[in-house]
Amino acid sequence: MPDLKVLLISTYELGRQPFGLASPAAWLRADGFQTTSLDLSRQSLDEEAARKAGLIAFYLPMHTAARIAVRALERVRKLNPSAHFCGFGLYAPVNAGLLHRLGVDTILGGEFEQGLLSLAGRLEAAPGPGLPQIEPEISLARQNFLVPYRDDLPPLEKYAHLTLPDDSTRVVGYTEASRGCKHLCRHCPIVPVYNGTFRIVQREVVLEDVRRQVAAGAQHITFGDPDFFNGVGHSIAIVEALHREHPGLSYDVTIKVEHLLKHAGRLPALRETGCAFVITAVESVDDRVLGILDKGHTRADFIRVAGLMRGLGLFLVPTFVSFTPWTTLEGYEDLLATLIRLRLVEHVPPVQLTIRLLIPAGSRLLEVLPLHNAAIGLFQQEALSYPWTNPDRRVDRLQRDLEAMVQREAKGGASRTVIFGEAWKLLQSAMHEDGDEAPTPLPLEPPGPLRVTIPYLTEPWYC
Repeated sequence: MPDLKVLLISTYELGRQPFGLASPAAWLRADGFQTTSLDLSRQSLDEEAARKAGLIAFYLPMHTAARIAVRALERVRKLNPSAHFCGFGLYAPVNAGLLHRLGVDTILGGEFEQGLLSLAGRLEAAPGPGLPQIEPEISLARQNFLVPYRDDLPPLEKYAHLTLPDDSTRVVGYTEASRGCKHLCRHCPIVPVYNGTFRIVQREVVLEDVRRQVAAGAQHITFGDPDFFNGVGHSIAIVEALHREHPGLSYDVTIKVEHLLKHAGRLPALRETGCAFVITAVESVDDRVLGILDKGHTRADFIRVAGLMRGLGLFLVPTFVSFTPWTTLEGYEDLLATLIRLRLVEHVPPVQLTIRLLIPAGSRLLEVLPLHNAAIGLFQQEALSYPWTNPDRRVDRLQRDLEAMVQREAKGGASRTVIFGEAWKLLQSAMHEDGDEAPTPLPLEPPGPLRVTIPYLTEPWYC
């Protein structure tokens, strides 16, 4: 048995038990390595495990996780300066320069399990920092996955729950049926790594992973695929098999607007197999902004999807990048009014009304920003992104005011309808601050339900 001890660390993954630790742990353990998995969003740092590890690998799947990891890295390196440090996941390759400066020796992106296993094998023979990297920084090689090892992660009860309209809750598990994405949306952090490629996780691996989570108490499964319909036949076969085996299990998925339209004939299968809701990244209702982001759908497409899903009895949860360099106050008013007309106010987590465009290192947006008069600054290392300003200072101020209001009201237990009404008031104040015109009244019934009337996760989608 190898002597090398491996510490795998996740800092944040949207309130989910991290597949990104459980999967490589299975690979490493299959070859005899001793692994410890730590989820710092739910656990304190195990200093003893950090001191004993010969390989310490931070999982960096998203922006928030990477920023937290940068801060945690310094503390862990002080505990064990002789360890070999690795950063893996989407945000590792695009921030490779910064990570190397902070003492990270190896960078792995894309399909990282094989790279971690290779690195561990080489460290077993030559332990310590400074071992030159021979593994590809980004690997898109097809892999035969193993069933994730979750035994040393916090129990599922410690993670986000599903809340149903009757206020009952369900324990939530998390898995992935695929990685990467066929599409090249300019603002998406997946694109610089996968560049239009996607890879499936073999069906029986997914099914066994879910079986084990159900045995551990899961009553609902979140599929973390960037687009569940990238491999629509693969995905539908999985949920049909799950429903046959666990007829009471519910689940949620993320699917692009264009795929909801293209594969509309497949949507009844989602309803019939227990899909609680479908998340879709709408981003904007402004066709100009959608074109700049290269989203692959239009405002009209979104409206069609909203009607389609309502007709099928499937809950649609749209997400947005509400603030961009091209957002206007009038455009934001149109977004809110569109949500009202489509009867989607209760479907949108309030944080989605505040999301500001993130431009990370490697973003495809950098190719086109100068063509669209965006005022962008130099890359900010601490923020891991490029700063930008809207030409209308009122828009940036509104975004900050909305963010503070949503945090305050959500903490106080306000309903989504009430928070939406407060957002409308802030918008109208920004639009009519000179007092020349009267604010437009909210075209919505007075504050409605005191709770959300669709199923939702207790930790809303973020990045």
